[in-house]
Amino acid sequence: MHSLPLVERSAGQRRLPSWLKRPLPRGNGNSFTHELLRELRLETVCENARCPNRPECYSRRTATFMILGNVCTRPCGFCAVERGTPEALEDDEPARVAEAALRLGLKHVVITSVTRDDLPDGGADHFRRCILEVRARTGAAVEVLTPDFLGDWQAVDCVLRARPEVYNHNMETVPRLYRKVRGRAEYRRSLDLLQHVKRRQPQITTKSGLMLGLGETHEELFEVLVDLREIGCDILTLGQYLAPTLKHVPVSRYVPPGEFDGLAVRARTLGFRQVVAGPFVRSSYHADEMVTSHASSHPVA
Repeated sequence: MHSLPLVERSAGQRRLPSWLKRPLPRGNGNSFTHELLRELRLETVCENARCPNRPECYSRRTATFMILGNVCTRPCGFCAVERGTPEALEDDEPARVAEAALRLGLKHVVITSVTRDDLPDGGADHFRRCILEVRARTGAAVEVLTPDFLGDWQAVDCVLRARPEVYNHNMETVPRLYRKVRGRAEYRRSLDLLQHVKRRQPQITTKSGLMLGLGETHEELFEVLVDLREIGCDILTLGQYLAPTLKHVPVSRYVPPGEFDGLAVRARTLGFRQVVAGPFVRSSYHADEMVTSHASSHPVA
């Protein structure tokens, strides 16, 4: 394996390469989704994390719901979500998420959250209630993208009691960069969480993702992918890191689309059921298609 070259960018170098530019989608779907979310007072990771795919996803009348408020207790170096002291939980939020999913016509609902280290269970029971409410109102499959709950496996089990179809927890980057990128998170803890989910409920599809362009090497990246396969992770996403502001961890390198394609091919040789890689790939981007493709690779006995 060869190392990814580390490209240092000057403070004034902010122009994106051509492959990270694309036209805005047409139609009124974007406005419909935006207005519905405002009406139901719901947060999305699409807006709070400044996701570059928001216009496209909103135009498709889909969104990744972000529960437990819009203020995070973790100071991660890559994320645009506001950090500080969160407000109290809103008891009716699960019902509002379900109503939005119903009115958007979603068949695959992705629910994530800010990290709530201030709560005794990290917000696990709120996740459980959201899953159950969405399923009861819509019959949709539910994918959760949870924080690490500080390694509290009882909290993870609380989420699992609602039996989400997909359990996602992102590794985000390689171990060497954790302190700079993920702050209080721990590499081994994140792996252990995914392993715990697979051991407790083997039928659940497990999923994880990494951002590239933070200064990682190919060797470091594939060491993480080997670790993920060893604990049974099913689906892998690889995308380009984009710094939300100049105050966040800077981009070290823009990875060309062709290189993403090559990494995906090599990752599949490790045994992942599904690998999605590209500059605009995010963990919940076209999440329904990832799971459909994954399911089709498992013939019914």
